[in-house]
Order: sequence, then structure tokens, then C-alpha cells
Amino acid sequence: MTENFTAFDLSPVPAPGPDAVSPGISRAIYGMPMFVTLPTADLEASRRFWIDALGFIDLFSIPGQLTHLRRWAFQDVLLAPGDPEPADGRSVSFACVLGEIDELARRTGVEPRHTPWNTVDLEVVTPEGARVVMTAAKPFDPASIEARNLADIGIAP
Repeated sequence: MTENFTAFDLSPVPAPGPDAVSPGISRAIYGMPMFVTLPTADLEASRRFWIDALGFIDLFSIPGQLTHLRRWAFQDVLLAPGDPEPADGRSVSFACVLGEIDELARRTGVEPRHTPWNTVDLEVVTPEGARVVMTAAKPFDPASIEARNLADIGIAP
């Protein structure tokens, strides 16, 4: 396909805004279009971090073998016993809303940062060494530096 099109109705991510509301935890069973599998030396410590710090749930576990974590629909993480590899700059990002950033910062002890591409990001390293970015889109302000940054690379509303 050579043309972009709007498909917000396919995504659980709400439109950016200060009052955007999280779609909440999803317990739906579906064919996962994307997920990340992370090896961990301590399945329970990793599980607790993802739940307590990042707000995921344990959708289901096979004791000692696998934990399937989830936040919103299509935000799936599988933890499995194994030897973690260094992230080497690789990361995985999960959408959130602005109203969740402060609580995530409190839980993780990490300061969020404002990006040139109009998001607020909170980056953490999990017990298994994964670099996870929780990212919330800011409302688009056509007069902002971020709008100019996006226009400079050909992105305009």
C-alpha cells in the first residue's frame, strides 16, 4: 500500500489529550498481532516488577515455565525462564495516556522526559534487562516546537 490512512478505530490507544482516558486492562483472548518474549533468570521477580511498577496484569501463568502479562489490548509480554541477553540499545515501547505517566514515574522512581516528537516518555530497565518505554502522546499544538520538528520532516496534520 502506498497511501496512509486513518485507522484510529482499530487501535485501543485514545486520541492524545490531557483528559485522554486509558482503555484499561484487557482480559480479551485474541490472536496476538505482536508480542515480546523475554527470558528471565527470576520469573517471579520479573513478574512482580511488570505488575507493580508498570501496571501489567498476569493474564495467565504456567508455574515455572511462562507468564503472560498484559496491559491494554495488544500490549502483551511473555516472560520465560532463561538467560537474559543485554538489551544493546534495543527497546520495546507501550502506549499510555498522559494521566498515567506520573503514577508510573512514582512506581518506578524514573523521571519522564519530553521528546521532540511530541510525547512524554518514561524509560525503565526491567529486572531481566529489557529497556521498556512507556510513551504518552501530547495534544498537538500547531505553534509548538514539536509541531515545527514534525513539519521539518514532512509530517503535518
